[in-house]
Amino acid sequence: MLAEWEKLAHEAADSDEPYDAYLLRLTELEVAARSANAVAARIRAAGFPLAKDFDTFDFTAAPTLPKQKILELARGEWIDQHWNCCLIGGSGTGKTHLAIAWGLALCRLGKRVRFATAASLVTLLEAAQQQHRLDRLLTHFDRLDLLIVDELGYLSFSRAGAELLFQVFADRYERRSLLITSNLPFGEWGQVFQGERMTAALLDRLTHKCHIFEMNGESYRFRESMKTKKDRDPKKGK
Repeated sequence: MLAEWEKLAHEAADSDEPYDAYLLRLTELEVAARSANAVAARIRAAGFPLAKDFDTFDFTAAPTLPKQKILELARGEWIDQHWNCCLIGGSGTGKTHLAIAWGLALCRLGKRVRFATAASLVTLLEAAQQQHRLDRLLTHFDRLDLLIVDELGYLSFSRAGAELLFQVFADRYERRSLLITSNLPFGEWGQVFQGERMTAALLDRLTHKCHIFEMNGESYRFRESMKTKKDRDPKKGK
């Protein structure tokens, strides 16, 4: 309001605008600015590694992926219903892209989101436990509407780290939502959680109410690399 009142006052005087209309316009600008600042703050707090949106995702490279369903989930009803989402598939198939796009969409809807790789999340949990602040960190996670855990299965954890990650996942059951991307099918998650019993207990909770998408197309990065190589090949036209 402080930044805009004088300019709007001149415009109102020039157009003989009623005073209540001037106040309404000034107030609308303030509300819009606060809303934009709140969205920006939620996006910063989410910790996305980069910005990715649906308009830059190549759905033609993933013909088995239900585009309408993907876009529908961006409306956020599944978060209100405390459902989970899993993206399972090989490296470079767009799992992280979709996870970030959903996360950004939900931040814009007013949801509290946090993005982390599985490895960085376990490191954070182990450090918090060593520093006797694990309860405080778990309370922070509990306030999140959506916790995105990327790249589960790419790196192995210690038994203690796997148990901490299990605790975070289990605590969210039917209370908050998880979005997990993994290069491993569910049958191989025992490699991560180091035991069939813990893995079975986790999957039972995780998949109870869960949108599951298999993404097994060709690597996007590989396609782009081959395309670039072809474009640079002087014999490409022969």
